Amino acid sequence: MNRPTLLLSLALLLPAFATAQNRAGGISAEMLQQIKQQQTTTAADRALHNAIAANAIDNLAQNHQNAGDIDGYFSIETKKQSITDQKSSGRCWMFSGLNVLRANFAKRTDSLTVEFSQDYLFFWDQLEKSNLFLQGIIDTAKKPIDDQRVQFFFKNPLSDGGTFCGVADLTEKYGLVPKAVMPETFSSDNTSKMSRLIDSKLREFGLQLREMVAQGRKAADIEKRKTEMLGVIYHMLVLTLGEPPTQFTYAFRDKNGKAIGQPKQYTPQTFYEEVVGQPLNGTFIMVMNDPRRPYHKTYEVEYDRHTYDGHNWKYLNLPMDEIEQLAIASLKDGRKLYSSYDVGKFLDRKRGLCDINNFDYESLFSTTFGMNKAQRISTFDSGSTHAMTLTAVDLDADDKPLKWKVENSWGATYGHEGCLIMTAEWFREYMFRLVVDKQYVPENLLKLSEQAPIMVMPEDPLFVADE
Repeated sequence: MNRPTLLLSLALLLPAFATAQNRAGGISAEMLQQIKQQQTTTAADRALHNAIAANAIDNLAQNHQNAGDIDGYFSIETKKQSITDQKSSGRCWMFSGLNVLRANFAKRTDSLTVEFSQDYLFFWDQLEKSNLFLQGIIDTAKKPIDDQRVQFFFKNPLSDGGTFCGVADLTEKYGLVPKAVMPETFSSDNTSKMSRLIDSKLREFGLQLREMVAQGRKAADIEKRKTEMLGVIYHMLVLTLGEPPTQFTYAFRDKNGKAIGQPKQYTPQTFYEEVVGQPLNGTFIMVMNDPRRPYHKTYEVEYDRHTYDGHNWKYLNLPMDEIEQLAIASLKDGRKLYSSYDVGKFLDRKRGLCDINNFDYESLFSTTFGMNKAQRISTFDSGSTHAMTLTAVDLDADDKPLKWKVENSWGATYGHEGCLIMTAEWFREYMFRLVVDKQYVPENLLKLSEQAPIMVMPEDPLFVADE
């Protein structure tokens, strides 16, 4: 192309480019000028830029007036137990649930201690979730691949997150073993690579199952192929997590580490019967604080479960003051509780303190952050992200909470001796889920929890699995 022709072509293209860059709703030159006119160029602004450019925002926003010693006294506190560590995994739901079970066992026996194998239960969790995915693909195989539910399965074939309903369903089905019998592996401590590989294999299998359904293959043939696929996943899990034991020998120990009696032979199921004593399902209710929805209604989250034949997450929506009373009743009787939070908000990681006054972001950026809890949930700004074990509460003279304490699963050196302390105000803003034994629930709330649930979708911003 010669130069005059090239120049003519460019001239013809320029109006199109100009039009594309000035479409209604875009940032026009005039709008950009107005934005720039709003900016300040004071010495204080330049100093702030220099500080923020070279430092972590939280270090600069930290409220010095709130940086004093933490009051570690609690008027109601359950017995302490060893702090666990989920390492680089999203298994907080399992650690919190198993912490509650071992605390219940220690309370019932008055002296015996045990730590359950998280690796053992994680093995079955991953196999069951793989089956949940494959069967979900079969169930929706006649829908187009861009259908919302089909997309939900392919987007999330597997995860290491979950909820307490997973602890209940998995332990009842597969039992429990002590940690000494099936210890952690590198892949249970660091789940990302293993999960990505299994995710990829499951997606491949999912396409094959959709094709079998499209071809009109018999249900028995599809079931047989699904079983073969699960055999491949089982093998991958054995290589990364180890093969779960079918029987073992174990002796319980007291709080000083001394073995009690002679070692006994167990299966995972008989061990579960000894340490838990009864099926968990039916013994508890799950409550949540979701100010977007009517209170005192029961909701169920579709596909929010760990096993295909298990229980969806079902909860009674309650205001925070009623949730607090349930927690206090349990703690007064020495019973810890599974609970979940948006833990990253206003968390002082060094001190292990959750307090909305820890950081003054508004002053640092000369603006406000004014959304309430319902608005934060609706816009995906906040939700349940991390499960921990609620262990203590400090009450004032009128029995009103001043602060709370949880056992975390980030190791014994993290935060406040492996725990986090939460102010009452932070607790109300960023606490979401609580699992309560029915013996601590008033009769009127038990009846409400038995209502026919309103089904909600798993894509809802609040129902991210606890990690």
